[in-house]
Amino acid sequence: MFEREHIEGTGLTADQLLPRVYGSPDLRQIDGVGGATSTTSKAVILEPSADADLDVVYTFAQVGIEEFTVDWGSNCGNCSATAGLYALERGWVQLADDVTYVRTFNTNSGQKVVQRVPTPGGALPAEPSAVIPGTVYPGHEVGLGFVDPGGKTTGKLLPTGSGIDVLTVDGVDYPVSIVDAGAPSVILSPETAGLAGLPHAEWAGAAITEKLSVLDKIRRAGAVAMGMTPTPEAAERAVPKLGIAGPAEDEDADIEVLMLSMGKPHPAMPITGSVAMTMAVLTEGTVPHQAVKPGRTTGKLRFRTPAGIIVTFADDFGGELIVGADRTARTLADATLYIPDAPLEYAA
Repeated sequence: MFEREHIEGTGLTADQLLPRVYGSPDLRQIDGVGGATSTTSKAVILEPSADADLDVVYTFAQVGIEEFTVDWGSNCGNCSATAGLYALERGWVQLADDVTYVRTFNTNSGQKVVQRVPTPGGALPAEPSAVIPGTVYPGHEVGLGFVDPGGKTTGKLLPTGSGIDVLTVDGVDYPVSIVDAGAPSVILSPETAGLAGLPHAEWAGAAITEKLSVLDKIRRAGAVAMGMTPTPEAAERAVPKLGIAGPAEDEDADIEVLMLSMGKPHPAMPITGSVAMTMAVLTEGTVPHQAVKPGRTTGKLRFRTPAGIIVTFADDFGGELIVGADRTARTLADATLYIPDAPLEYAA
């Protein structure tokens, strides 16, 4: 988490600063604070909002690992969950007696995100107690509600106007759903992804590893189809996201999913990806709508991910559609980062 004025005070742009303090370019990121995976090489730049209808304005940065780059093409839901807590801990927002709502705005996607944080007695709990799949320690519960999330990047929930599109890659046709909600996403069935017949527990293993190259080509073709880029080669690494959605094996889940992040299987599920999946489930004719159990296209949805069951919601909030999920957040440290010079090949 970086306050915008602190970055500006260095005299460097975020593109110049972030790779240096994260330890890039280095696939290990051992000379910086990056964690050497797509889920741990991220940053949030934020500031109090000057708009009376908002509390916080934030920008998400996907910091390159093996490249001296920063990708600004998408938002990150898990990182979004930190913006509300940061604002509360810094005193940017007055705490309510029971639940405090923080009105945040993401500049990457032009998306308003309402964050709900329990504040019993008008204070943050001294010992946070919320736990979600994929985490080790409890954190503060943060409900993330993306307000009317459809079409924030391309202008339409279904950028091509169709629930199913056929993308041709290396002479092979692949049926997919192209959805713009939370983050632009390309969604395939397990059959299309080459995972037919495999139990969900094996999706993220060796079976998917050997298909990552062609899946990325499909993702890039989807970027062209939705008008995000003129050529597959010009597509960004972070967006569109690619997801796989299939019918649930048992009654514990409504649908089974695997998302890819920066070309690799995501260990759980990106929040922005879960918003795209939820909106797709609610949209007749899409791959996720066809995969979900009958009668489970309203209210809360249970997604089986590699980390466990993640529940999303779609609600009416003051006449606005809000789609999201509950996450957790906690402050790990208040730190001073020392900025090295740029690597010689990038100094210019």
